[in-house]
Amino acid sequence: MSVTYDDSVGVEVSSDSFWEVGNYKRTVKRIDDGHRLCSDLMNCLHERARIEKAYAQQLTEWARRWRQLVEKGPQYGTVEKAWMAMMSEAERVSELHLEVKASLMNEDFEKIKNWQKEAFHKQMMGGFKETKEAEDGFRKAQKPWAKKLKEVEAAKKAHHTACKEEKLAISREANSKADPSLNPEQLKKLQDKVEKCKQDVLKTKEKYEKSLKELDQSTPQYMENMEQVFEQCQQFEEKRLRFFREVLLEVQKHLDLSNVASYKTIYRDLEQSIRAADAVEDLRWFRANHGPGMAMNWPQFEEWSADLNRTLSRREKKKTADGVTLTGINQTGDQSLQNKPGSVSSFEKTQSYPTDWSDDESNNPFSSTDANGDSNPFDEDTTSGMEVRVRALYDYEGQEHDELSFKAGDELTKMEDEDEQGWCKGRLDSGQVGLYPANYVEAIQ
Repeated sequence: MSVTYDDSVGVEVSSDSFWEVGNYKRTVKRIDDGHRLCSDLMNCLHERARIEKAYAQQLTEWARRWRQLVEKGPQYGTVEKAWMAMMSEAERVSELHLEVKASLMNEDFEKIKNWQKEAFHKQMMGGFKETKEAEDGFRKAQKPWAKKLKEVEAAKKAHHTACKEEKLAISREANSKADPSLNPEQLKKLQDKVEKCKQDVLKTKEKYEKSLKELDQSTPQYMENMEQVFEQCQQFEEKRLRFFREVLLEVQKHLDLSNVASYKTIYRDLEQSIRAADAVEDLRWFRANHGPGMAMNWPQFEEWSADLNRTLSRREKKKTADGVTLTGINQTGDQSLQNKPGSVSSFEKTQSYPTDWSDDESNNPFSSTDANGDSNPFDEDTTSGMEVRVRALYDYEGQEHDELSFKAGDELTKMEDEDEQGWCKGRLDSGQVGLYPANYVEAIQ
């Protein structure tokens, strides 16, 4: 139908109208779509949960790797603690994202799954009970009106055919009057044909108008019945829409870490750790432990003793594994800060310095050649040990003149094994020799 059956007579409407026969199927299909949307939302949350888990794992791995690098690196003191606080932040945030993942799957996902199961009931023959009930309801409401509509279409077709025949008969009669070859009997037949067609037009018109009137009379009841079934579908859909809104609000609460008290605490602690970094304190600690503030066993006059079989040189006095036994110490400078609590760092634990001294030019780190920067302590030809080809896992930019720089994927030669500080000695393909972090490369199989 292309016109309405209410007061808006003659107003064209789309053939896509809900009131057209069979167009209720879009409303019925919405029920099936609701079940599919529940599955889509579950898949959406499941994928987000995997992202949360992967991010948590990446944070944990990042914190573990950089904690090791900072511990083995040269950073010390309160700045080292501030740097380490970033790794603690990552580990704590990782735990929160794992909690988000658990909430999405154990609460939100399961809630949707259970609601879907309760709202949609599958049939043995396929499809859902709710879909079939809506389909049957619409079909029952539309069937009487659709039957009368079919009668109207048939009456309209018959009337239009009669009108066409009438026009054709009148045309033939008019043409016969100008034809002298036709006898009166033939002319009489054509006139009778015209008269019969006119009667057919009147009969078909009367039947068409009657069937259309009956259709108009049944339209209000048709609309009422269709509205009733449609409203039931609306109520079912309203439950789904409200449920989705409720679930999405729960998801928002689980994703929004800014409202989690422990999340705020993490960054408050991080800020406090960073603000606690004190450059002056670190410099004083380094001066006391590795600078002029260190104690020194200055040379003193020693009486000869018969108990001594020979005179010990300074180099021979350094034999103990845990350090040097100093005698006659003259404390100067900032020695009082040497044992200040809370200032121990990875630098102090891993860095070792020789306490012996020799006049030999080859053992003097401040010889004229090195002091002028004309030579690299790694320029000598090192052939001892087994050289191994390795490949860089990450980019590294040398921070000192005796460190190598390379990009991830570059290959170089490891000349010496990793020392206690986590550094290796190696040689680039260009011939440059220097140090690099051992955990930045892997052996080439």
